[in-house]
Amino acid sequence: MIGLVVNAFGNGLCVVAGVGSGLWTAAAVNLNALSGLSVGGFLFIFGMFNTITNQFLIRRVDIPRFIGEVVFVLFFSYFVNIFVNIFTFFGINTWPWLIRAVLSVLGVVIFCIAISIYQRANIFMHPNDDTTNILRFMYLRGNATKSQLLDFIPPITIIIVCVILTRQIYAINIATVFSFLFNGTLIEHADQWVMPKLVHNFKIKTGESD
Repeated sequence: MIGLVVNAFGNGLCVVAGVGSGLWTAAAVNLNALSGLSVGGFLFIFGMFNTITNQFLIRRVDIPRFIGEVVFVLFFSYFVNIFVNIFTFFGINTWPWLIRAVLSVLGVVIFCIAISIYQRANIFMHPNDDTTNILRFMYLRGNATKSQLLDFIPPITIIIVCVILTRQIYAINIATVFSFLFNGTLIEHADQWVMPKLVHNFKIKTGESD
């Protein structure tokens, strides 16, 4: 639960600071500009897509995993909208550019720490982060950086399509580049430095723990 709220906090901070965000959030912001549907709404849609994808990646039907991820993404998208409204109320979007840039980068660091925490606990997590967890341990020999880069392909594609249609680009800036380059590294370091006694409890196909 801590990981869920902290992740939503970091993403909300990135959205309102407006100097870039994680690529999936940036994709949601650009789709929001294209269609008018809320950022939280698109984050929920992305989450459902990832939830279904994960069932294929683990090569079996895992109902508890599916239900847990649906519940997580429901609360996550709700809390992102709450934090966006709170940060907007305090006028963060009007603060000087340099301060907002620092806050955007800080938001990336915050949500990477949150991802590290609930990926290791592996009780329930955001379906997109379960996707990277599955890719990391089932397909990429534990490499968090490679799994993050592979996971970035869909949102980058979405952003490119939105830019073509709207002739505008949103939520792509310093923090986006920072997220693209360092998400995997930040998660790996958080694994070691934040709650270091919490080790990865990734469940492989046999039901054992790695």
